[in-house]
Amino acid sequence: MGLLLATLLAVSGCSGGSTTPASITLASVRPIASESPAHETPTSTPASTPTPLATPSPTPSTGTSTTATSLTDRVYATATLLGDGRVLIVGGEDASGVGRATAELWDPTTGKSTPTGKMSTAREDHTATLLGNGQVLIVGGFNQGTILATAELYDPASGVFTRTGSLTTARYFQTASLLQNGQVLVAGGSSDAYSDSALRSAELYNPGTGKFTRTGSMTVTRQSYTATVLRDGRVLFAGGDTATGPLSTAELFDPATGHFASVGSMTNARRSHTATLLPSGDVLIAGGGGAKGASSLASAELFDPSTGRFAPTGSMATGRFLQAAVVLPDGRALLLGGLENAATPLASVEAYDPETGQFAPAGSTTQAGCSLMATVLADGRVLISGGDSGGGKPLATAEVFQP
Repeated sequence: MGLLLATLLAVSGCSGGSTTPASITLASVRPIASESPAHETPTSTPASTPTPLATPSPTPSTGTSTTATSLTDRVYATATLLGDGRVLIVGGEDASGVGRATAELWDPTTGKSTPTGKMSTAREDHTATLLGNGQVLIVGGFNQGTILATAELYDPASGVFTRTGSLTTARYFQTASLLQNGQVLVAGGSSDAYSDSALRSAELYNPGTGKFTRTGSMTVTRQSYTATVLRDGRVLFAGGDTATGPLSTAELFDPATGHFASVGSMTNARRSHTATLLPSGDVLIAGGGGAKGASSLASAELFDPSTGRFAPTGSMATGRFLQAAVVLPDGRALLLGGLENAATPLASVEAYDPETGQFAPAGSTTQAGCSLMATVLADGRVLISGGDSGGGKPLATAEVFQP
């Protein structure tokens, strides 16, 4: 376990027992970065912080959650919805702090999980991206003090992992974004488990050649940020952490040029937040950590790609960071779990309605936790798998949330 991972335990109390988007993926949830000096500060910050809109009165809770099945205990793993509706759960860390090379498939028709192929190496804090051909690209990560440059492909038809090209730079805590041209943008992350060395570099994976190539670098070093593919194909990178505190800055990656460029700043600096693409094309930025330490934010804001600006929207009832977020078929954004402070994992769920710009309580999960993996199933239900219940205990169950 590296220095960055150890600091996470001390700061958040939400760990895999022994440490993101997104992307991330998460869905894209990134852990709080450590107090390391090896970061750049943002080039600019907003002159003033706009006053957020008033939080509306809560409406009755409607969501229900049921425990579906037992899973292998794991945290800092990935969960990917496959084309056939099953969910691939890969890697992560067990309760003793050891990385896992195993994977399992959760089937929504049976509500059960079964083992599938095994990766060539254990890894946690990696990324998993569903490619256009139905395979899943597993990239980078961390394994017992070693930062990984290797990548593998999972084939759902055979249930087998096979090696593919390696990263040009070993990294973990990175984000991975599927571009409209079928390539995968892998950006940022950390390159040293013991010095917390954050990366600005980015690279592209080409499924046709199975190779990674370097592309432009981010304008600033950032950790615990989010990366969101916009409807026009650009990728929004927002917030994150530096040695001096969380960032309010944001930037856009343009696949046509391969360059990153600064864009408007958020109304609040935040890290370990979530960023969710709404049906309108706007991006909902919610929660996260504020000042250094374990403070959480209840505020939220919207990024408008047409103007390149952020604007405040309604606030959550409870501040949270390291939460999960998904978009439901009805257009609402669902935020689940997370940490309210250093020692309080949450079970509460809140739903954001883009039509009203308001959050409302939406039920609770059966177990409180942070760094959860949330996956929207074909029927609109949400599978919640893995994560940390606090105190270094990875969750070993999956539950299905009915919005």
